[in-house]
Amino acid sequence: MSAPPRVLTVAGSDSGGGAGIQADLKTMLALGVHGMSVITAVTAQNSLGVQGAWELPAEAVRAQYRSVVDDIGVQAVKTGMLASAELVETVAELLAGTDAPVVVDPVSVSKHGDPLLASAALDSVRTKLLPLATVATPNLDEVAQLTGVRVESETGMREAAAAVLACGPRWVVIKGGHLSGAAVDLLTDGTEEHWLRAPRHDNRHTHGTGCTLASAIASHLAMGRSVPEAVSAAKEYVTGAIAAGFALGGGIGPVDHGWASRPRSAG
Repeated sequence: MSAPPRVLTVAGSDSGGGAGIQADLKTMLALGVHGMSVITAVTAQNSLGVQGAWELPAEAVRAQYRSVVDDIGVQAVKTGMLASAELVETVAELLAGTDAPVVVDPVSVSKHGDPLLASAALDSVRTKLLPLATVATPNLDEVAQLTGVRVESETGMREAAAAVLACGPRWVVIKGGHLSGAAVDLLTDGTEEHWLRAPRHDNRHTHGTGCTLASAIASHLAMGRSVPEAVSAAKEYVTGAIAAGFALGGGIGPVDHGWASRPRSAG
């Protein structure tokens, strides 16, 4: 049997299983690709928040990456939590030598507002990482941190996209999930524009949405789909996962990565 497409996630571990490396690998399995991982940081994390985070040494990140890429190879790479400027620059150097599409989720804070990226690393994300991205997937808080552009309504999303594209990614998805109304995202390369809309589900259990979307995009790119096709399919997958999100612990539960194959109860 031939191997399925291979996708590598370079991100932090979420001990609660809702986001980070765990969400990435669940997404990849659900979408039929082979997921591999480079762990950049370990977090003590649950439904209530992040209680602690410890980044790995740059040499450990580099060794994991080289081990996977040099032997197994990759058809797409997704980056998430990179924690520090040193790790951002280490990962950027590795990506620059890899011939595969790259999805950059510029993670800076958790769903609960806990910082996951040192403020000193923002410049490295702008100048080293984003120029390597096939697709960048910032939410509105990350747009504000990276560019200073604050989006209050859908009309501001074009300005946000232009500001992020100025950093060098080929495409950007501006995620409008924090706005009111329908869940709308803008995908653009500065010329082509795609507005992706979905109903907003009345479900507070949305931990891991950003990681899941970026991993789904990477998975579809690894299958050979175009960027617009990959992002549209990923949006559909994430929308279903949000609708099926479930309570876990005492706080915000995760999206359901296995929603498409999980039997639904009648009524």
